[in-house]
Amino acid sequence: MIQSVSRTLNRITKSHQPQIKRLNYYWRLFGTGFSFFTFGAGGFLLWVLVFPVLSIIPGTHESKIRRGQKVVHYSFSLFIGLMHRIGVMTYEIEGLEKLNRPGQLIVANHPTLVDIVFLISRISQASCIVKASLWRNPFMRGPILNAGYISNGDPEIMIDECVQRLQSGGTMIIFPEGTRSVPGKPYRFQRGAASIAIQAHAIVTPVTMSCYPSTLTKAEKWYQIPHRRFHLAMRVGEDIPMQEFTSLQPRSIAVRRFNSYLQEYFTRQRALYEQHGK
Repeated sequence: MIQSVSRTLNRITKSHQPQIKRLNYYWRLFGTGFSFFTFGAGGFLLWVLVFPVLSIIPGTHESKIRRGQKVVHYSFSLFIGLMHRIGVMTYEIEGLEKLNRPGQLIVANHPTLVDIVFLISRISQASCIVKASLWRNPFMRGPILNAGYISNGDPEIMIDECVQRLQSGGTMIIFPEGTRSVPGKPYRFQRGAASIAIQAHAIVTPVTMSCYPSTLTKAEKWYQIPHRRFHLAMRVGEDIPMQEFTSLQPRSIAVRRFNSYLQEYFTRQRALYEQHGK
């Protein structure tokens, strides 16, 4: 009797699989759109309601930046939790205990639009580099200004500000690519991250991000969602021994060597995770 009922249920499930997959697709499409709407609306509300209140609380400029970073951290944690709970994404983290240290430079690859949000959601106080154009975006302006993020408008000023932030005990997140990766294309790292690391004598920790199936890349619109919910994996590597690079002279050679090291490191990591299909 039980076996008969089980076989019947299996036949019903199989016959309705196309409809179930279609419903799942449209639900994830709705969930993705809703997530983006929530992200934008949340950023705007932080700008007009939350940050003005924080700005009137007494404190130094640095303490106000730390407050802003905390607010962004918790907001991004809620956003990632929302995407996970409504079935848009899953995630895993390996080595989180190696992060959240003063004066730490976190270098990461950049496979998807969501990875910076995910990183900040796991690091309680961190600065990052943002495109100069985002400073005029009403949905991003509040978090950018109040969390002390650094504009890439002037490369020399950008590097100096990043070095100062690290030397004062702050944490930085930098994508050496400067933009999102192009799937199937080799990495092309810019030298900004390497230059900052060498000048600041910072703790440098590599973080490998992988996203499967690929989604929200530079070439994809938000509504071009994959056939199933995407899985974001964050793997924190060991600190990179910097003595062999910082001891090189002149500095330009040290920067070039370290940039090559980073590019080769992340190329190996990507090949490893692609080989294992994760």
